[in-house]
Amino acid sequence: MPPLVFPDNTVLCNFASVNRLELLEGWLRGRGRWTAAVAYEVGRSTTVLPALASIGRDGWLGEPIDIEDAQSVARVETIRRVVFGGAPDRPLQHLGEAQTCFLLAEWSEFTGAWWVTDDEDAYEYAVRRGIASYRTVDIMRHLVADGDLRADEAFALMRRMADRDRGLFVPQRSRDLE
Repeated sequence: MPPLVFPDNTVLCNFASVNRLELLEGWLRGRGRWTAAVAYEVGRSTTVLPALASIGRDGWLGEPIDIEDAQSVARVETIRRVVFGGAPDRPLQHLGEAQTCFLLAEWSEFTGAWWVTDDEDAYEYAVRRGIASYRTVDIMRHLVADGDLRADEAFALMRRMADRDRGLFVPQRSRDLE
């Protein structure tokens, strides 16, 4: 069975910023999932990127995964504050990253799942924890390898994302996506 994939709000916003969410949806091939906090972040981001509203409406990330038991909630809060620097008076700050890392590292049903984020600190933490972690550039490389995009098209999309103030790594040349 192919691994489940948890895109972060950063990645979803990258694709929405260039009106190409369908590329991400196609690449996920029904494997996409999200936490309740990421779903909430996406909802808030629709004020800037209205295309994001289609994600929940079309259901291609499934139902948001809630973390409700007190022990797990406490563990997520520790990750949010200690690892990601979330402020005590800003309970949503870094909550999506903390929930996703918690699920992928500590819930056996998500063993082997992938996380996709362009938050560099969160990416580095996840890699150190042994969570299979990817960035938008990696998705673009997969899309090129799968024949869904040419390298020059993927490169142009990433440049457009960067031009829209999306914080993501963009390679030097299109051939770096091959």
